Parts: sequence; C-alpha cells; structure tokens
Amino acid sequence: MVTHAHTDGPGDERALLLSSLEAERAGIRRTLLGLTDAQAATTPTASRLSLSGLLKHAAEVEQNWLARARQVPPERPRTEENWGESFRLVGDETVAGQLAYWRKVADATETFIRGLASLDETFPLPDDPWLPPDDRVSMRWLLLRLITEMSRHAGHADIIRETIDGKTAYELAALERAGGRG
Repeated sequence: MVTHAHTDGPGDERALLLSSLEAERAGIRRTLLGLTDAQAATTPTASRLSLSGLLKHAAEVEQNWLARARQVPPERPRTEENWGESFRLVGDETVAGQLAYWRKVADATETFIRGLASLDETFPLPDDPWLPPDDRVSMRWLLLRLITEMSRHAGHADIIRETIDGKTAYELAALERAGGRG
C-alpha cells in the first residue's frame, strides 16, 4: 500500500506520483469518517452527488483507467443505460464494501505502476468524444489523470461533508490521526 509522502529516494518520480494519488484518495475516504451509510448517501447540496456515490465513482474511475492501461476489460463496465449507477450505491452495496473494493483497486494500481520498466510506456486512449482521437498516452499521464480526478472529487466530497455536519477537511484529518470515527 502507498504511504503518503514516502519515496524511495531523491528523484523517485514513480513513488512521488503514487503517494500524491494516495493523498487524494485519502481526502475522499476521510469525508466518510463517522457517517452511516444513510448519511453518506444523502445529497445535501444543489448537486445530485453523495459521498457514497463519489466513493463508488472514484473507485470505478481508477479501475477503468487501470484496465485501459493494462489493455483489459474493466471489472465494472458502464453503458449509457447504467452510467448513473456509478454515482450511487445499489442493491446490497455498502460504504465498507466500496472502501474494500477501492483498496483492492489501489493496490492493483500500485503493483502495476511499480512493475513497469518506465513511466514512458504508453497505451491507447479510448475512443471517447472528450479525448483526442487515435492518441496514446504515457503511464505518467495516467497517474496525473488519476490525481486530477481524485483531487476534483475530493473537493466535491469536502463540500458535501461540510454541508452534512459542518466538519471540514482539517477537522476530519485531525479526527483520522486521532483514530476517531466521528
């Protein structure tokens, strides 16, 4: 597992990028501290986003990008018909279950990235209208894309959590350090 701010030495770009990704993941996970599944599913802002939905979405986004980089099918493929399910828990899904799934995805990401000969290795981008056609990107690009995605959603999660009970990212970080649950 990646540990925040630890690298294998000066100039260790791979470890720095992985620890930055983990720091952004932690920002999302932290917003769930001390909440019930019902609280995590609420949508208290003008947005339709919930904390549990953001958790599920972040895990699926990471897994989907990892699958693209490995050039294998994603574990949870999404279509236009079921895209909305990537932003909410359905059936018997729980926050704890999504956290465990994301840990598995994060571990797979780290194993894959650490096993590469170089971050300059490339893979093809999918044929999505918001991406350049017929383009390839590096594994470095992949990590930066994941950091950007997690950072964006960590900000969303901060706002939602503060709306739920007033707790800010700083309070939650202190709570986490103290081993608290809310």
